[in-house]
Amino acid sequence: MQIKVGTDIINIERIESSIDKFGDKFLERFLKSSEREAVKSIETIAGYWAAKEAVSKALGCGIGKELSFLDIEIKKNKRGAPYFLVASAKYAIKSSSLSISHDGGFAIAVVAIVLGSRGHL
Repeated sequence: MQIKVGTDIINIERIESSIDKFGDKFLERFLKSSEREAVKSIETIAGYWAAKEAVSKALGCGIGKELSFLDIEIKKNKRGAPYFLVASAKYAIKSSSLSISHDGGFAIAVVAIVLGSRGHL
């Protein structure tokens, strides 16, 4: 069993500028359709970006060829707490926790993942 942690912080203005410049194409690059329907503010969009980056860092691969933004889905439980799903079973995630926050023009996410013995790392 391994415990891995990942974190990411992003300037919300950077996300806003990308949306202004590229529109829906930018959102489609990193948000699944269910996520695009769920987000209601620029702060939430930036939080989802940070969350996906944090997941990839905890898994030790970053966003790229091995794991894309669209391989990670951010969801919320009945109480509104965020969690994530990863499309690939190769990571053998036993349990995980995700926290997203935003303030002062920044969004931050922290992820903790418990990997089973088959974990890819």
